[in-house]
Amino acid sequence: QVQLVESGGGLVQAGGSLRLSCAASGRTFSRYVMGWFRQAPGKEREFVAAIRWSDGSTYYADSVKGRFTISRDNAKNTVYLQMNSLKPEDTAVYYCAAGPSYYNDYTLPHIYDYWGQGTQVTVSS
Repeated sequence: QVQLVESGGGLVQAGGSLRLSCAASGRTFSRYVMGWFRQAPGKEREFVAAIRWSDGSTYYADSVKGRFTISRDNAKNTVYLQMNSLKPEDTAVYYCAAGPSYYNDYTLPHIYDYWGQGTQVTVSS
């Protein structure tokens, strides 16, 4: 049974940093892409970042480029999202997801088969 467990959310002031973790288990993810999405109240779920497990290629939404960094630790089967220079508009529930890497567009939620339960990130102004 595949499980994705996020951690690391919390309350931070604008300009601060947080690191989210996503611990993956239950299968081999070498042919998967791992993504981070977020959803603010009243808004649709939006793509934040993704990393292809096989070669470490990374992809970012324009809104987080230069501020967020996605990475993976193969030994721990864990994906991280380092978030710096946080803004109030980054406030959302952040979700980790896993999907087959053969798709061309990793920004689409429907390509992901597995989702974590989400972790709240709140940035105060």
